[in-house]
Amino acid sequence: MIAIIDYGVGNLFSLSSSLAHLGLETVVTKNAEDLNCADQIILPGVGAFADAAQKLRQSALVEPLYEQVRSGKPLLGICLGMQMLFEKSYEYGEHEGLGLIPGVVAPLKEDIPASLKVPHIGWNRLDICKKDPLLRYLSGGEYVYYVHSYYAKNCAPSVLAQSEYHVAVPGVVRNKNVWGCQFHPEKSGPVGLSILKAFSELAGGEKE
Repeated sequence: MIAIIDYGVGNLFSLSSSLAHLGLETVVTKNAEDLNCADQIILPGVGAFADAAQKLRQSALVEPLYEQVRSGKPLLGICLGMQMLFEKSYEYGEHEGLGLIPGVVAPLKEDIPASLKVPHIGWNRLDICKKDPLLRYLSGGEYVYYVHSYYAKNCAPSVLAQSEYHVAVPGVVRNKNVWGCQFHPEKSGPVGLSILKAFSELAGGEKE
């Protein structure tokens, strides 16, 4: 079973629908016990970092989430959920993240030409940097769907795949049993579904 954390800011319907399309048992939950019973956990997210971080902490699920990560259970953050896995974000100030992946989240507009639009919206090629079980069904060069104004930096050792938007945008990251996708797998067609399928096949203690 895959537990999707519901803390008030996730794109829960399309994500749960994609998992259901794959025939996967899923629960959308605010309950720590569901996290304990799940085989994998997904942290979704859309919107502003500070608001999402506050709502997650108010949900009383942060410590249970840390406990599940310490136990080796696979965790996947999606879009803003991925950004929250990092140490901090500089989105309208400086805000503390979950600290599960080394690195920070910074504004795209400061690192790209003014001629490029922010937010970065649309399909972009995903180039694989490192082999990983989460990407087992991809060969590299597939296209995925992004919607974001901020991106991960100072995280090179954790980057599994990236896309170019004048700068290298980390598309998939990993630190031990914690993964993140900056793009939306649930909006990325068959490519995204293959990533969600691969995530459902991960087990605790999955090796590098």
